[in-house]
Amino acid sequence: MPSDNLKSYLHLHVIVFIWGFTAVLGALISLDALPLVWFRMLFAVGFIAIYIYFKKLPLRISNKTFLQFISAGLIIALHWFTFFHAIKISNVSITLACLSTGAFFASLLEPILYGKKIVYYEVFFGLLVVFGLYIIFKVEGNYLLGMLTALTSAFLSALFAVINSKFVKQHDAVVISFYELSGGVVFFSFLLLFTNSFSASFFMLSSQDFMYLMILSSICTAYAFIASTSIMKFLSPYTVMLTINLEPIYGIILAVLVFKEKERMSFEFYIGAFLILLTVILNGIIKSRKKLS
Repeated sequence: MPSDNLKSYLHLHVIVFIWGFTAVLGALISLDALPLVWFRMLFAVGFIAIYIYFKKLPLRISNKTFLQFISAGLIIALHWFTFFHAIKISNVSITLACLSTGAFFASLLEPILYGKKIVYYEVFFGLLVVFGLYIIFKVEGNYLLGMLTALTSAFLSALFAVINSKFVKQHDAVVISFYELSGGVVFFSFLLLFTNSFSASFFMLSSQDFMYLMILSSICTAYAFIASTSIMKFLSPYTVMLTINLEPIYGIILAVLVFKEKERMSFEFYIGAFLILLTVILNGIIKSRKKLS
């Protein structure tokens, strides 16, 4: 393997590990989901703006594209809100297991939004995912609301990915991210204003929360996003897709190491989660081989 490919492959694993740590940070931060996401997006926009300034990337886009980007920003903001809210009302393991269903929501959304043919092996994989979720629901019924919230987050994530797949073909990914995150900040700012949530206490973050938010917005959001786009030059879609599917595994392992007993689930939970993750990985393998053939 050429040195650039090896470096990029190792770099990709670091990025996926960072993404897996996002859920742990969400659990460590004491803020509720809405202010947590607002601060995350606000700080991330600042970091990406600095990157754009030094790279001298052009920000000029049409009014139509601007509206499309900020609308997509609302979707990603709602995805993050439901993601962190699910962690707050259940735990990291439950949330990440349910979030793994995002790939199958995407396989259903693409035919609906873009008229693509239904792929029947994806329907079969979808049924396996439903069975894995059934196992989890059956043994972890006390986390029902958290599971439903995490599944909503997975759907929003898939919707965002399907929409963004069109944008990235015509525009710079960093510029897209800047406008989308800015749109999310604006939408949630209006929501916080209308609910009278902005106050002096709202902006008084503890030193621990501020530190975790800076890590979340800089390393886990701005850096990971920009770095993940750059390594695409050296790695095949198969390698990237397969490695990204390890994110929930990394996240669940990290959660058990950090939170110990709070994150230790029943044996049946891990059977269900393993079935979902295995199905997602198999789906990624088949899709990548089809693209390469």
